[in-house]
Amino acid sequence: MSIKNLPLDAGRLGTALCVSVECKTDPETGVVKTDRDGVPVWTVGVAVRPDARRAALMEVAVSGEPEGIQPGMYVDLVEPEAFMWEMNGRSGLSFRAAKVLPAASPILTPPPAKPAADAAVATKAGAK
Repeated sequence: MSIKNLPLDAGRLGTALCVSVECKTDPETGVVKTDRDGVPVWTVGVAVRPDARRAALMEVAVSGEPEGIQPGMYVDLVEPEAFMWEMNGRSGLSFRAAKVLPAASPILTPPPAKPAADAAVATKAGAK
């Protein structure tokens, strides 16, 4: 692994919700992109909320068509990593995973509890 590949802690990404699944193609030629072994690369769009912070949309590349995945499903990212790229004077951060699998069940983060002072004000307002 080079310094450009950064493994991600899948547990800290929070619940991942699939929003899209599509085969990755060259926008100019329409040719399907493949990995080093000639396997077609797919892009899975997932919405995540790391550590109950702001939600983010990630496009995760995976070799081979993810089986049993469709938009609206919760998914697990297996061995996710981020990597830096640079090409033709442009650079960025992209994501990939060894696999994207249907999640057994979502692990939802509960909303933050209201402070006790807010609860007391609401109780007094409702009593009048």
